[in-house]
Amino acid sequence: MGDIGIDMLAALAAISLLAGFVDSIAGGGGLLTVPALMLAGLDPAQAIATNKVQGSFAAASATWTFGRKGLIQWRQAWRFALIAFVSGIAGALCVQFLPRPVLEILIPVLLIVIAFYFALSRKVQDADASARMTSLAFGLTAPVAIGFYDGIFGPGAGSFYMLAFVMLLGYGVVRATAHTKLLNLASNLGSLMLYSATGTVVWPLGLVMAGASLIGAQIGSRVAMRFGVRIIRPLLVAVSSLMALRLLLDPANPWRQGLAALF
Repeated sequence: MGDIGIDMLAALAAISLLAGFVDSIAGGGGLLTVPALMLAGLDPAQAIATNKVQGSFAAASATWTFGRKGLIQWRQAWRFALIAFVSGIAGALCVQFLPRPVLEILIPVLLIVIAFYFALSRKVQDADASARMTSLAFGLTAPVAIGFYDGIFGPGAGSFYMLAFVMLLGYGVVRATAHTKLLNLASNLGSLMLYSATGTVVWPLGLVMAGASLIGAQIGSRVAMRFGVRIIRPLLVAVSSLMALRLLLDPANPWRQGLAALF
């Protein structure tokens, strides 16, 4: 961190504030902060690990705000969170074994699907709808898969949690957002514990960003509760679309390389 000047710290803090705001509503803040950390001189592993610090603070901030308003059903939510926590640890453990091209191919496609779903589905409302599976079945699938992904990589995990709560449990968007932040916090903390043990986290930089991210999350969660589906739905569509575009435009992405080979 000694090579990072005050101007770079200020820029990272500003990006983290915006990321915390976006994350608390629609997820995807990591696609702002991870590239910013790499531009600041961190290698990819350090950037992903350090991003977990600010991501955990932002998710904790938003979870606390939503919880105070009674929007989290703690009786069953803590079980989902525990599963996401363990899955986040498992994902961080397996990060070196999963071929990165697999994620680079799948994630943009899934984000585009999420964008279309929230843009077109009439079921995305503030009110709850009928669940498509039991809480037990949900707990054994969505938090496991998404928490594992969050441990390996992370950006977009909030959008995936959100889609799962709306599609599978029928939660209204505000309630889904509240529970998404709790599970985001759990899987972030799980992976952060493992990354910390390996010495990959740049703590001073992560804590500076975490303070700004916490403020952004406070603002974003209050905006989400006030405006509900009117702000959450369009922001989810925009963030998911922009994340997919950002990943597809990466010269190292297999989709872009395949198109370049064809044309």
